[in-house]
Amino acid sequence: MANAITIVRMVLLFVVLWFMYGKNPSVVQWTGPALIAVILLDALDGWVARRRHETSQFGSIFDIVGDRVVEVACWIVFSDLGLIPVWVPLLVVVRAFVVDGLRSSSYSDGMTPFGEHNMMRSKLSAWLTAGRPMRALFGFAKAAAFLFLAIEAAYVLPGGPDAVIARVYGWAPVYWIGWVLVWLAVALTVIRALPVVVDAVAYLREKDKTAQAKS
Repeated sequence: MANAITIVRMVLLFVVLWFMYGKNPSVVQWTGPALIAVILLDALDGWVARRRHETSQFGSIFDIVGDRVVEVACWIVFSDLGLIPVWVPLLVVVRAFVVDGLRSSSYSDGMTPFGEHNMMRSKLSAWLTAGRPMRALFGFAKAAAFLFLAIEAAYVLPGGPDAVIARVYGWAPVYWIGWVLVWLAVALTVIRALPVVVDAVAYLREKDKTAQAKS
């Protein structure tokens, strides 16, 4: 069931992104809340997996695949629409390859990306990468950033979004808070990756030493 929710989430994502390329601002503005729904489905599939005792290494990895698809696709589309510089999706893509590639080195040892049995070596690393407060902050920042950018996509179209949304969005504090959240999401993308790189290198070195000692 949890994996089915992940599949539905990815299908819904591409439907939403297709609507984002429309020319009707009243339609485009609603892609923001729709992206929020896509992100919330991530929390739902995790809850379902725990509730139905369906947690597994495959499910954990497949959930990350879903997260990466949502994250990378959104940043690419926002860049393609001219809302953010191209280096942002490039950074996100490189980060995904590096982090997931390093993490995969531990899967053969039965480890999972999150949970108790992972390759994180310190409490700080575990908190930054898998701690609920940090994951919640990252999820909130991304959701708020994607909502803000989706409304920006409607705002730049002829006619702009509906009057109420335009009035709220046009208020300077809301506008600047929106951009702060966009760059916070980008910053957290890097910050949460660094402990994985550091701990993965140490893990692989220890693994090599163990293999050499046995040989």
